[in-house]
Amino acid sequence: MLDFILETLRAAVPAGTPLLFGTLGEIYAERSGILNLGVEGMMLVGAVMGFSTALYTGNPWAGIAAAALMGGILSLIHAFVCINLRGNQVVSGLALTMFGTGLSGLIGRRFIGVPLPASAKLTEIQIPVLSDIPVLGPLLFRFDPLAYVAMLLVPIMWFILYKTSLGISIRSVGEDPATADAMGVNVFAIRYLCTFIGGVLAGVAGAYLSIVYTPSWIEGMTAGAGWIVIALTIFSLWSPVRAVLGAYLFGGVKVLQYRLQPLGISPNLLNTLPFILTILVLVFASGEVMRRRIGAPSALGLPYSREEK
Repeated sequence: MLDFILETLRAAVPAGTPLLFGTLGEIYAERSGILNLGVEGMMLVGAVMGFSTALYTGNPWAGIAAAALMGGILSLIHAFVCINLRGNQVVSGLALTMFGTGLSGLIGRRFIGVPLPASAKLTEIQIPVLSDIPVLGPLLFRFDPLAYVAMLLVPIMWFILYKTSLGISIRSVGEDPATADAMGVNVFAIRYLCTFIGGVLAGVAGAYLSIVYTPSWIEGMTAGAGWIVIALTIFSLWSPVRAVLGAYLFGGVKVLQYRLQPLGISPNLLNTLPFILTILVLVFASGEVMRRRIGAPSALGLPYSREEK
């Protein structure tokens, strides 16, 4: 029983890592007041761009860089529509998801069934000495490099958000952009920056799936992970630190889908567990009163114009 628990906990980290990347990026976007429902599409495009680039170059880091760049470019389209054109953020995000789904399917058609060579994969790194610690070593110090990067991003992004002047500007823009503008904060630049960060990390999340977690390309391989990221952003109460708990919790639920099947539990039922949790989180946070209580950015989803100050 103990081995089952430890193996599940260990497997939850790589399963939750793409969710953690996506959630960290979405937290920054939403903290600045931009709701991006296009995470699913950006992850899919990131996955196919990461896989194809790694396949042709034989370098996984080149694939991850290409995925990050593509995710960033797509996010700038969303930023232009929402910030410059003051378009509806929900509609723009949904359009981005549909565009990304179609584009990834078109690009990835030739890569279905193509294996990724060993040189283009990221292998596990065992931290010397620490990885040999009984129980904790395998749980904390034996992962691929991108999993460690995600873990390191958590305290860095938390520190920037809560302990720096840039973080204060981001949060003030998400709460009251008119007041922030009056105080000299460039609202448009902050929102562009945060939306771009969200896109870059969504692209990396997709690349993690196609290069590290299941090194291959399968059409629609994110399987709704982008929507789970949206729920996790709320679940984490827009905090990078709490995002770790949520991402690994959802990762653990995903792992249980496979580990409980031998016990006779329906795989179809288990497949629904992450989405049941997602729906519960979204329903819980959908009311305006509840959104205020859990600390949702006041200007989330609202366009800003200087003429309306």
